[in-house]
Amino acid sequence: MKYKEGSEIRDAKAPSGPIEERWEKRKFSAKLVNPANKRKLHVIVVGTGLAGGSAAATLGELGYNVTSFCYQDSPRRAHSIAAQGGINAAKNYRGDGDSIYRLFYDTVKGGDFRARESNVYRLAQVSVNIIDQAVAQGVPFAREYGGLLDTRSFGGAQVSRTFYARGQTGQQLLLGAYQALERQVAAGTVTMHTRHEMLDLIVSDGRARGVIVRDMVTGEIERHVADAVVLATGGYGNVFFLSTNAKGCNTTAIWRAHERGAYFANPCYTQIHPTCIPVSGEYQSKLTLMSESLRNDGRVWVPLRKDDSRAPGDIPEQERDYYLERIYPAFGNLVPRDIASRAAKNVCDEGRGVGPGGLGVYLDFRDAIGRLGRDAVEKKYGNLFEMYERITGENPYDVPMRIYPAVHYTMGGLWVDYDLQSTIPGLFVIGEANFSDHGANRLGASALMQGLADGYFVLPTTIGDYLADGPYNDVDEEAVAAAELRVRDKIDRLLSVNGTRTPDSFHRELGKLMWDYCGMERTEESLRKALERIPELRAEFWQNVKVTGTAEELNQVLEKAGRVADFFDLAELMCLDALVRTESCGGHFRAESQDSDGEALRDDEHFAYVSAWERAPDGPVLHKEPLEYEYVKMTQRSYK
Repeated sequence: MKYKEGSEIRDAKAPSGPIEERWEKRKFSAKLVNPANKRKLHVIVVGTGLAGGSAAATLGELGYNVTSFCYQDSPRRAHSIAAQGGINAAKNYRGDGDSIYRLFYDTVKGGDFRARESNVYRLAQVSVNIIDQAVAQGVPFAREYGGLLDTRSFGGAQVSRTFYARGQTGQQLLLGAYQALERQVAAGTVTMHTRHEMLDLIVSDGRARGVIVRDMVTGEIERHVADAVVLATGGYGNVFFLSTNAKGCNTTAIWRAHERGAYFANPCYTQIHPTCIPVSGEYQSKLTLMSESLRNDGRVWVPLRKDDSRAPGDIPEQERDYYLERIYPAFGNLVPRDIASRAAKNVCDEGRGVGPGGLGVYLDFRDAIGRLGRDAVEKKYGNLFEMYERITGENPYDVPMRIYPAVHYTMGGLWVDYDLQSTIPGLFVIGEANFSDHGANRLGASALMQGLADGYFVLPTTIGDYLADGPYNDVDEEAVAAAELRVRDKIDRLLSVNGTRTPDSFHRELGKLMWDYCGMERTEESLRKALERIPELRAEFWQNVKVTGTAEELNQVLEKAGRVADFFDLAELMCLDALVRTESCGGHFRAESQDSDGEALRDDEHFAYVSAWERAPDGPVLHKEPLEYEYVKMTQRSYK
């Protein structure tokens, strides 16, 4: 796949000066909209997870007119509900040395020095406000004996900064945001449209001015226009077919924005989560996450010798390899996700994996139960243990869990500036849908932090700076009609193929190709193979996909087909981005770029930049945003 390099891109909105003062400086310099004028302004928010739900609620409370869309039956069904382990915040309740600066440093280091300093420091600053907001909404965080909020450790940190609600933190935080959202729906500031899927972006006079959506029940194509559009539609991990994401998670909204002119940043940065229930057969359509919080008390190990088929209880202590504790003594089982995932892959590649096919390692709670007692472990992780037993039929109180890495989160997404605005004026992108603050690897418990920081605190300030120049001119009817026509043409095209293969069969084949060639480990050879095979598979899709039913009804096959079509295009860009970046960093591991210990070897001289891809008629254009560090020094990551 050919590409060319374009002009350098810079984040013109990022303030200068002392890093701890930059967010306050930006807030003060942002233009304000008075309350009476807010009522005249209209904002569309697509997505109702933690980022979208909190943004719509906050914008509504500020007085804007908000229209909110989700494709689920209810905003409560957004995938944020699946997050388990916790949310980071630099409150230092434990007095264990945490601070805003330490959270900032851990995040930059954890992201392998591929994130912006200004954005990450702001995230650490805002984190302390999120917990107060959630507590005020009634989120039932765990509490310690004295009644204060409890915290626990997570990967990539040596302090306990993760607030949690057993193993259902995402669900409880989403319910808090949902209540705030529904309050604004009742107040009339937010209009809610469930079971609606965004299928195109309306760009008029160079600005994002609305969306084309499909009513998923009736099939009706609808036009909605506004003064600004906010995308909060999550990540694209389902390009791999098997992932921890809900089956409906897709890339269509951000990919359509990319087609309309929004740059796509760092698409090759995908996170492999080390703590998932292993694949059990070809019949599976998704994988199940076991919270990273389990690595607080669970010890990861494999047998010392290859092909050891004994039951875990029959393997004596001296014949076990607690490999994370051995290789990384300073962090042990709490190394970042990318490192833990690759370490699990390595021991399984050596023939020391456990379970069917040898694709698993043990996560053992024997020592924690002996030290703390079963009741204490059950209070922390009971619902996670119950979920594991229901899925596997094994009781983790009696035998170790079996886990293996799986696709989880995507650090790539639409490029945004410090204000969270994309390269299309008026299009703001928040949460996992943007290329985020996580660099090349996200630390555990930082997804919820970023989503709520964007929605509750950052976007409501920065979008006001844009909207202060509104209301804008009437939307060009031709632009709206053209967007609607594109949607109808694509639907008609999908329905007219009438081939022999289901969308799911193509999705599964694409996902396996991506996992094999652009998964935990990539090589130039594997990526070139993928870039040869993806266009062939895409061509076959458009010649042989079978979409049953019609467009004028509930048609989940049609929905899947449209999403899979977009995954083909995204997969190609992901592989191209991975091929161009010949270094290893965080979640992007090029086998050709590793040190003598097998760790990721960065190339700061040539790759200390954000890859921002523009879609052009004659092929992708790569714009580079240089990453400059004033407050942290780029060093080779070490967790030993």
